[in-house]
Amino acid sequence: MSDLLNNKVADSGIVTIDLASLIPANEVVLFDIKPFLFKELILKEKEFRAALHEINWSVYQEKVVGILCSTDAIIPMWANMLIVSALSPFATAIYFGDENKIREQQLIENIAKINASDYSNQRVVIKGCGETPIGESAYVAITQKLRPEVKSIMYGEPCSTVPVYKRKD
Repeated sequence: MSDLLNNKVADSGIVTIDLASLIPANEVVLFDIKPFLFKELILKEKEFRAALHEINWSVYQEKVVGILCSTDAIIPMWANMLIVSALSPFATAIYFGDENKIREQQLIENIAKINASDYSNQRVVIKGCGETPIGESAYVAITQKLRPEVKSIMYGEPCSTVPVYKRKD
C-alpha cells in the first residue's frame, strides 16, 4: 500500500512556538490603592504610611502582586515605592498594573529567557489565533529574539502561515 497519506506539515521540520505556553499560571493578587485615598482623590502621606504599617503583609506570601489604583487619581511615585518596599519580603514578584498587564509582562520576561540559539537555522511558526489573547508586544519580542538565529519566522498555524522573515543565504 504505497498510497499512504503523508502529513506534510509534520514532515516539514517546522518548529511551532505557542506564546500562550510561556504565560505562567500562578495566581495574581492585586493591591488597590483606592481604599487609602481621601475621598477617592488624594493620597495623604502621613495617613498612608500609617495604614501601610497596619497591613498584614503575610497574606501576600509567595504571591505575584500587581499594584494599581482602580479610581482616577494622581498617585505619587513614592507611594508605589512604599508598597513595593513593604511587599518585597513576602511577594514572589511585584508589578504595576492589572492582571492582563502583569501577564503580558511575565510573558515578555519569559521570552527574554528563551535561548534563541536553540532555534538556530530552524523554520519557526509563532502560533496565532489561539484561545488565550496575546498582546502585540509579545510578538514583537519573540520576533526580535529569534530573528538573528532562525532560517525563517512565520505567523499562524503550520498549515496556514503568514511569512514574516526569511534569511537570505
